[in-house]
Amino acid sequence: MKVGILALQGNYQQHSHVLSKLDIEAVLIRYPQQLDQVSGLIIPGGESTTMSKLIDTNNLRRPLLFFAQQYPILGTCAGLIMMGHLQQDDVRIKTLGLIDINVTRNAYGRQLDSFVDTLTVDLKDRQEVIAASFIRAPKINKLGLGVEVLASYNNEAVAVRQGKHIGLTFHPEQGDVTLFHQLAFAA
Repeated sequence: MKVGILALQGNYQQHSHVLSKLDIEAVLIRYPQQLDQVSGLIIPGGESTTMSKLIDTNNLRRPLLFFAQQYPILGTCAGLIMMGHLQQDDVRIKTLGLIDINVTRNAYGRQLDSFVDTLTVDLKDRQEVIAASFIRAPKINKLGLGVEVLASYNNEAVAVRQGKHIGLTFHPEQGDVTLFHQLAFAA
């Protein structure tokens, strides 16, 4: 299996490292035709305003929406923002709306407010405790119908799944956490 990593901006190299630990080939995606090479995609953390602009500059919006109809996408931090709907700033940032959630950017504070804490991920057959890095993390404000909560922090959803797509407010790749990459692509 080959999994693409949207490599326009942001933390895509660490996702490549996590995929290699799972023996999954990573393809850095910068142009629409590259999506034909992969059967899954990661939208990494980064800066959502810049990511939104570069998706349009590189003519990726329509191809990404078409790709999402067939294949799983994992979004982390800014990637989650791009997969949901924004509570504010929806003029500068045009999201993809792949998961029925409302999100607020940088809701946990500035860079200095970043932190690592443990989370319990609730899978249907087991629970797993992981370390999660929250870096200028977004917050999920509203869940739509059909959105499954995989993990919460202080009673707020931080990991969600809808259909084949998974969105995380944190960075699993920062701590070499492979669980969500496995859930999205190795199942």
